[in-house]
Amino acid sequence: MEKRWVFKQDAPEEVVANLSEELKISPTLANILCQRGICSFQDAKSFFRPALDDLHDPFLMKDMDRAVNRLSEALHTSEKILVYGDYDVDGTTSVALMYSFLRQYTHQVEFYIPDRYKEGYGVSQQGIDWAAEHGYTLIISLDCGIKSADKVAYASSLGIDFIICDHHLPDEDIPQAVAVLDPKQVDCPYPYKELSGCGVGFKLIQAFCIQNNIEMEAVYQLLDVLVVSIASDIVPITGENRVLAYYGLLRLNNPQASRPGLDALKELANITSDMDITSIVFGFAPRINAAGRMGDAKRAVSMLLAQTKEQAFQMADVINESNKARRTKDTDITREALQMIEEDDFLRIANSTVLYKESWHKGVIGIVASRCIEKYYRPTIILTHSNGKASGSARSVHGFNVHSAIESCADLLDQFGGHMYAAGLTLPIENIPAFRERFEQIVANTITEEQKIPQIEIDAKINLNQITRNFYNILSQMEPFGPGNMRPVFMSECVYDTGSVRVVGDSHLKLRLTQDGYATIDAIGFGLSDHYNAISKGIPFNVCYTIEENIYRGNVSLQLRIKDIRLQ
Repeated sequence: MEKRWVFKQDAPEEVVANLSEELKISPTLANILCQRGICSFQDAKSFFRPALDDLHDPFLMKDMDRAVNRLSEALHTSEKILVYGDYDVDGTTSVALMYSFLRQYTHQVEFYIPDRYKEGYGVSQQGIDWAAEHGYTLIISLDCGIKSADKVAYASSLGIDFIICDHHLPDEDIPQAVAVLDPKQVDCPYPYKELSGCGVGFKLIQAFCIQNNIEMEAVYQLLDVLVVSIASDIVPITGENRVLAYYGLLRLNNPQASRPGLDALKELANITSDMDITSIVFGFAPRINAAGRMGDAKRAVSMLLAQTKEQAFQMADVINESNKARRTKDTDITREALQMIEEDDFLRIANSTVLYKESWHKGVIGIVASRCIEKYYRPTIILTHSNGKASGSARSVHGFNVHSAIESCADLLDQFGGHMYAAGLTLPIENIPAFRERFEQIVANTITEEQKIPQIEIDAKINLNQITRNFYNILSQMEPFGPGNMRPVFMSECVYDTGSVRVVGDSHLKLRLTQDGYATIDAIGFGLSDHYNAISKGIPFNVCYTIEENIYRGNVSLQLRIKDIRLQ
């Protein structure tokens, strides 16, 4: 698939020159920092040396004092507390974080994860009824609740209070809870708005410890769970999230400090090196999510709470099997979906994809939508049958607001929600043809030609001889990488293979590149074997890539991970 190469705008020369001089680094590296808003020595110090002391005062968050006071009251009077969370990674890590902390101070605490298929997303009436039946008088909701004004009112009528810890955009109707902790509320003065749901729960625990003179180590020991949430929920790795992720990874990679459940998951995912944001996203997140997609998300919480290696492996093994089942479903449904597109003359050339099949598994349709975009790069909605309705997941392409497009079809829907790049929706099955037609019309009228082509953002153009060990060492100090601080992408012009190009695996290229006959460096390009014939003939090409370490038989070297190739 053709890709657009988009170069980030260079920072002002004077600013780059000053930062380069102050930090004693190359102008190229200084420019990359400036592109990310790091333009002074003090900015760089905070960026390269994250400090837990830089975390914001949790009491800056609206309602935090009310939340802490209500929690303290519940603990003091031995009320029964229910920790309630969503079934995805952010929700299950949030529940594990809060429950593991509270059970140090009370035995009157339990957790609840709604059934994805019977109760749906967020706070459910069934969950509230369960709490009332079992005598719970305080529910702490995590990663959900901000859109549950009716459910909170219902709980209140049963004598149950709510503390909401959420990070989603609120509606105009804010729930009448004892406390609503959500930095995205328009009147919340908290300075950092991009916490995960688990991050908001962490701030509640931090505030509770401050008010009750509890050592901060009780909070910091939860950072390994929090970083799993930060990575998996794709929140920006900037500001406070960067500090939390940095120290969370340190704890996750410390054999003396990490928890048995995450150690077991690491082993089952066959991760042998230190964890980073990427290995969490691809190694941990699918497995934890699979518990809720294919079975019971409570298993994921139980794994995270496991006290022994034996308990941890027992739960992690079940979750791993769920992930294998998920992968099979994902592969089979993706194959069917792509075949439906390929066999339909209209769908092949359409501006959007909307597909429905009654038998598709609801737990994987979001993944299938993403897979379809890899082949047909356009806004995509995959629908299946659920409780007499069509229920679906939408995914978008860079720069296109799929939530807004769905909102324009609201009269055809029962409900919908989400954000710019991902959304969920439910509609009557008989409305699918009209919805498909309307959605396609809206996309066709609003999507740009540029948005139809996947793009690669390039930080800088460099020569291969600039890639030294020192250059890489400074780059590596920019970790953890993730949204808002992606691994820098470079472009080099007119490079050649030295004659060693070969295809490895089914479709990958292994090369050794040179430029102007000087520097040589190993490179690998996944899925780029179509370029083999031209490169093997000595044709020069431009290449964009990231720089990484390659460890082979104990030898450590630098190599390029190629993202795209353009023949000259």
